[in-house]
Amino acid sequence: MTARSSKPPPENYPPPPGRPPLADIGRLLLRCPDRPGLIAAVSDFLAKAGANIISLDQHSTAPEDGTFLQRAIFHLPGLTAAMDELERQFAATLAEKFSIDYRFTEAVKPKRVAIMASKDDHCLLDLLWRNRRGELEMSVVMVISNHPDLADHVRPFGVPFFHIPATRDIRAEAEERQLQLLRGNVDLVVLARYMQVLSGEFLGGVGCPLINIHHSFLPAFIGAAPYKRARERGVKLVGATAHYVTEVLDEGPIIEQDVVRVNHTHTVEDLARLGADVERAVLSRAVQWHCQDRVIVHDNQTVVF
Repeated sequence: MTARSSKPPPENYPPPPGRPPLADIGRLLLRCPDRPGLIAAVSDFLAKAGANIISLDQHSTAPEDGTFLQRAIFHLPGLTAAMDELERQFAATLAEKFSIDYRFTEAVKPKRVAIMASKDDHCLLDLLWRNRRGELEMSVVMVISNHPDLADHVRPFGVPFFHIPATRDIRAEAEERQLQLLRGNVDLVVLARYMQVLSGEFLGGVGCPLINIHHSFLPAFIGAAPYKRARERGVKLVGATAHYVTEVLDEGPIIEQDVVRVNHTHTVEDLARLGADVERAVLSRAVQWHCQDRVIVHDNQTVVF
């Protein structure tokens, strides 16, 4: 039996008949100090720009002196040509007035994603398979691994595979080679069971967010042999956590978590197999939500619209 967390409803892509073409769909994510009139001001700005709001979600962290977060989906004919002026006007008016940290994106432009993996293939192949089926709104531009083992598995998907050996002793050299491939070429890096700790220099230099999958509800059973330790403790749930990567190991903002129920009859191998299933589901949801611009980070937490 699986206990599933609540999650945002899926967006329909491509849009069904009667909906605006994908090329004219924009997204606006914003975060700022909360004050009266914010929703009205954003809505008025988009309306005056000729945009029709399709979806509007918002959240304030407190009734007074909180932080306001919002995700707006809108339709604007000729969006690509209008985007630069739209951003300029927003920056000069609302962003300055309300101290807004914001981001405009176009739904038609999928995120460029790099996947990093080691020897475990379940999360990597699941992402590649879902992406090939059109279930994930992203373009996988490369796979980087510190082992050559997965090259033959990746080849049928037509994604470039780069083997860059990486150990603690050669971390700086390996990370520099990785950055040469990643910097400026990707919008997101997914650590699909990449079993190397990344340095602060790498995180600062890559120029985009990173999402990691962890084989438990953090911070339980961190470190080596988690399923063996879980079995020894007689756990009743096996879970997984997808989170953004920060310099503090496994302490980044959590995007998604899930669990599956287990009992005394399950072996260590059973726990590992069930855990891998949860990891695949949790990671794919987190990646999809990020690529759909559903996630806003606030302090060390996330709001997922």
